[in-house]
Amino acid sequence: MRLVKLVLLLIVALIVGGFLHYNLPDRDIVRITGTEVIRVDTSGWNAPFYSGPDLGNEANASRDVRFINAVDENRRPRVYRNQDTGFWPPYFKFDSGNLQAEANDYDSDLTPEWVAVRHYGWRLEWLSIYPNAVSIRPVAGPEVTLIPWFNIVFLLVVLALVWAIAVRVMRLRRRLAADASEAWDDAGDQLAERRRGIRDWFRGR
Repeated sequence: MRLVKLVLLLIVALIVGGFLHYNLPDRDIVRITGTEVIRVDTSGWNAPFYSGPDLGNEANASRDVRFINAVDENRRPRVYRNQDTGFWPPYFKFDSGNLQAEANDYDSDLTPEWVAVRHYGWRLEWLSIYPNAVSIRPVAGPEVTLIPWFNIVFLLVVLALVWAIAVRVMRLRRRLAADASEAWDDAGDQLAERRRGIRDWFRGR
C-alpha cells in the first residue's frame, strides 16, 4: 500500500513539475540572426504546444507562425515561435507583431547585439515544438547573469501554500482519529455497561 502511495505521489509530482517547468518563464541570452513566417501544421501531436491563432485570424489546422532565429555565445541555435498567449498562459501577450519588429531591429549584422529573450515552453525537435518568446530586452553581453526572481518568489509562495495545506490536513486527520478513538472508547464503555446491566438483571431474577 505504501508503494502504491509513493508511486501516485511521484506521478503527481512529475505532472505538477512538468506543468510548472513548461509554463514558468525562462530567459536566454542570444544574438538574433533573423526572423521568418512559416506555415505550420498543428493538427498532430504538437497541437497542444501551439497557441491559438492570433486575434482576428481564423482557427485552422495549419497556420502562419512567426519565428525568431538566434544563436547563443557558443553558436548553438535557438529558435522561438512568436505567438500571442491571450489569457493562458497568463502572460497577456497580444503584441506578437510588435515583438517581431523588435526582433528584426536587434538582428545582428556586423556588430553583435546581445539580448535576453524571455520565453516559456520546450524545444523538442522530433515534435517540432518551440518555446514561445514573450519579450526581448538588450543586455551588455553573454556574460550577464540573469537571476530568475519571479520563479524563485513564485515557487516559494507555492511551497508555503502546500506546507500550510499539508499541516492543516495532518491536524484534521489527527483530530478525526482522536474523535474516532474517543467514540470507540465511549461505545465500548456503553456496551460494557449494558452487559453488566443484563448480568445484574439475570442475577436479580
